[in-house]
This record gives sequence, C-alpha cells and structure tokens, in this order.
Amino acid sequence: MALLISADLFCCGLVTLIQALGATQWFGIKLPVMMGVTFASVGPMVAMANANPGPDGARMIFGTIIGAGVIAIVIAPLISRMLRFFPPVVTGTIIAVIGINLMRVGINWIFGNPVGPTAPMTVAPEHSEWLSGLRSAAAVGQAGIPDVPAGLVLAPTVPNPNYAAPPGVAVSAAVLATILLVARFARGFLANISVLIGIVVGGVIATAAGMMNFDKVGKAHWFDVVLPFHFGTPIFDPVLILTMVLVMIVVMIESTGMFLALGEMTDRKIDQPALARGLRTDGLGTLIGGIFNTFPYTSFSQNVGLVAVTGVKSRFVCVAAGFILIVLGLLPKMAALVESLPTVVLGGAGLVMFGMVATTGIRILGGVDYTHNRNNALIVAISIGMGMIPLIAPRYLQWMPHGMHPLIESGILLASISAVLLNLFFNGAKGDTEATIRAAKQAEAH
Repeated sequence: MALLISADLFCCGLVTLIQALGATQWFGIKLPVMMGVTFASVGPMVAMANANPGPDGARMIFGTIIGAGVIAIVIAPLISRMLRFFPPVVTGTIIAVIGINLMRVGINWIFGNPVGPTAPMTVAPEHSEWLSGLRSAAAVGQAGIPDVPAGLVLAPTVPNPNYAAPPGVAVSAAVLATILLVARFARGFLANISVLIGIVVGGVIATAAGMMNFDKVGKAHWFDVVLPFHFGTPIFDPVLILTMVLVMIVVMIESTGMFLALGEMTDRKIDQPALARGLRTDGLGTLIGGIFNTFPYTSFSQNVGLVAVTGVKSRFVCVAAGFILIVLGLLPKMAALVESLPTVVLGGAGLVMFGMVATTGIRILGGVDYTHNRNNALIVAISIGMGMIPLIAPRYLQWMPHGMHPLIESGILLASISAVLLNLFFNGAKGDTEATIRAAKQAEAH
C-alpha cells in the first residue's frame, strides 16, 4: 500500500507539471490545472481484482491502464470534437452514478468490507469444527464417511463482532463531525481543507485509542526512488482495455468542460488544438500511472472551484504544487504514515468525498431543462436505473457470455452507454459549448 501511495504522489506531481507547464507541442493545456486519480476507474479496477486476485491481477490492472492510456493519447483529438454527444444531461447523470457507486466504498470503510475478517456475518465455530472433522475422517478412509466435495465452504450464519464495531464507528463519526464543524465555521483556506483536517483529527483519535500502528513508518526509508513495473510485466487484455477506454472517454469529456470553463475564467481562448493537448495529457498521465504501478489520471474538475474561490489564475502555482508532490512521492515515510491510517478514519472522510462526487452530478443536472424537454427526465431516470443494476443485482450477468462480463459489470459503464444513446434518441447530437461551460462551473459552484 505504501508503494502505491508513493507512486501516486510522484505521478500526480509529474503529470501536473506536464499539464500546467506544457511539454512539447503535443502535451499540456498550460492552465492552472492539478491532476489526480479519477474515481471513475475504481469500479472496473475492483472488478478486475475480484476476478483475477493476486500478482497476476495486479499485472492485468496495470496492463489495462497502460493500454487505455495509449489509446486515450491517440483518440484525444477525436474526443475534443465529441462534446455534442455529452451535453450536461449526459455528463451530470454519469457523474452522479459514479458518486453513488463510490458511496458503498466509503460506507464499507466505516463498518467493514462485505467479505473477509470484517464481513457482516461469519461461519459459526461449531460448523467449522464439524466440517474439519468430516474432512479428517474422509481422509483416513473411515467407513461410512463420504469424500467432501472439493471447494465446499460453509455459509456465514452468525453475526461478526468485528463488523461495525462501536469504537471504529465512533472514530468515523468524529471525522465527519470535524469536517462539518470546519466547513461551517472556518473560512477561506481552512474551509477548503476541511476533509484533510478531519482525517488528521481522526488519525489523532485513532492513535490515542491504540488503533494506529506506526511500525511501518519506523521501518520505512527517508528517501527512495519510485521504480516502474514493480509487480512485473503488465498483462494486456483487449476487453478490459476497452472497458477502461470507455471510462477514460467519460472523464476526458468532463475534463473538456473544465478546460473550457477555466479558459473563460483566465481570459484565454481554448481552441480545439489546445483541448487536444490537454486531453492528450490525461491519456499520458494514465500511461505513466500504469508504468509506475498506480492509477488512471485526469484533470480534476475541482480546478474550476479552486480558481473561483482563490482568485489565483497563474498556472505556475500548480507547477510549484507539482514539484511538492514529486518530493513527497520520494519520501516513503510519508506514504507509510498515510498507510497507517485505519479504514474507519478514511470512511468518515470518504462519506463526504464520494458523496460530493454525486453532488457534483446533481449540480450539473440541476441546470438541465426539464420544463421544455420532459424527455431529459427520462434520460436521467433510466440511465441512473441502469447504473444501479450491478449494485443491486450483481449476479444478473450469470446468463451473459463470460467475455461480456467486464463490459457489463460496471454500473458506471452501463449508465454512460444508456445516457449517450438515450440522449441521441431524444435530443440528437446538438453541439452546445456554452452549456458545457455552464455545467462545469455549476459543478464546482460555491
């Protein structure tokens, strides 16, 4: 985990430098833009990890990210011309579904994962002893004892005391309360970092309660270089790469709206070649992320809100931040400290962060015209419903061809396809750049 954190900080800084400072005529929008990991990729990556556990699964994930990054670089000029297929009714719906899907991650951090030591239910001890005795008797050929079928496991039937343990829930509640108090009473910079303050307070409480272990911090080096391909040679799966490419298209469309909004706010005209450079950098960041064993990257839409709140329009502020992130990525002790945080601390913050993603989508949808075009309501309603299918009925795909599973087990992907197709059906492909800019600003309105 510490390795991933260090690699993430390093890559965030590196691609932020490329995006804000510019690199050759092909990369860099040269606007005050911070790069970061896109939440939209979490769902597909989790699905890949569940289907392919172990080192091979990691190699497959990073191979998928590399492949998607390369393709994103190639198609960036095309994406810059696809705005008409992604009006606010489409992007707002997709972002809302992303947030809704991510909420379960934050909730699981608070209470416990659905499987493993913190699952809600566990196997009764007496049942485990019975099955163990049965296997032992069958192994020695005891008369009348049939062989136990391979892969037989017992169903969990008793409550797990490790699930939703009150001390952990209390820490999450303290983190959430801190975030709310800071957001309510603080101003300016402190209000903007309310989530970070909440995590720090949660870490202090967890330390006082004996929930944090700093052994890894003590063992970690003060300085180390982030190396590529730590987990070995990447594995490239065409179907998985296609899935991640579709996710990248969605986040690149969101980036396009953000670039246009920032251009207007900084009094700089953003033409199609500039858009292509910015989107190409999103793809390059994803490629770099896969090489250094981390995640897909995108230009954060929060950049619009940051410029609006601070009034700082200089891209060199982001350049300086990029250098700071690179330095932090070279300090393993920092990564080990972050790794030491219990998931319950992250859960209180995740509830806010992931919920804000859904709120961003709702804000965008709030600017959609439902009065004169009632079909927009149908687009939103049906697409959100499609996005909920894997969340509510994860086993629905048992009758589908196995090769299709990576494409249809992501609610984000289903919602994206549904929203695009329904919008084409009801509204056609009408380009409206001004609507895209308004949506980007509305998404980060304060």
